[in-house]
Order: sequence, then structure tokens, then C-alpha cells
Amino acid sequence: MNQWTKASMAALLLGGMAVTGLASAQGSAEAGADKIATCVACHGEDGKATADIYPNLSGQSATYLESSLKAYRDGQRSGGMSAVMTPQATNLSDQDISDIAAYYSQQ
Repeated sequence: MNQWTKASMAALLLGGMAVTGLASAQGSAEAGADKIATCVACHGEDGKATADIYPNLSGQSATYLESSLKAYRDGQRSGGMSAVMTPQATNLSDQDISDIAAYYSQQ
């Protein structure tokens, strides 16, 4: 396979990942620590829920946390805790979400 073919295949793969949502910004746990002020009321600073009705976030997959927050932000989740989570996630950027997910996944 020549260089052009390899580069073309890589570009197609990455482009496809971006379209399907599989590609995401690299999250920084350090940056995430500065972005969890709202989250700690329910999920705790260490990712351990403050009450039984809230899920523990510590040790969850960053990919799962990212997809969940994006779904709340984008109005793709309803029922359950969406009435609480959607307003919390509304103003988060993709980078904010990646950073928060990285933080809680490493707790």
C-alpha cells in the first residue's frame, strides 16, 4: 500500500469516527477537577454519590460519562434524572464534558 492510500484510509476512518460520534476531545482530569463545582452537590468530589438516588461516577468509563453528559446536554435523554441533569449539562462544551469525564473516571 502506498503512502497516499494509507493516508486516505486513515482520513476516512477518522472522518467516519467524527461523524458517528466515536471521536472525542482528549479529556484532562486536572482540568476536570476545576469544572466539577456543580457536580459535587450530587456526585461528590470523589465521584461517590451524596445520596442513594444519584449514581456514583468514580471509576466509570470516560467514554460512558461523555456520552451520557452529551445526551443530557443535547436533549436526547428523558425521564429519570433528565429534569435535573439536562439543565446542568446545557452549557457544557465538548471539552468541558471530556475533562469532567476524565476526572471522574480516574477517581
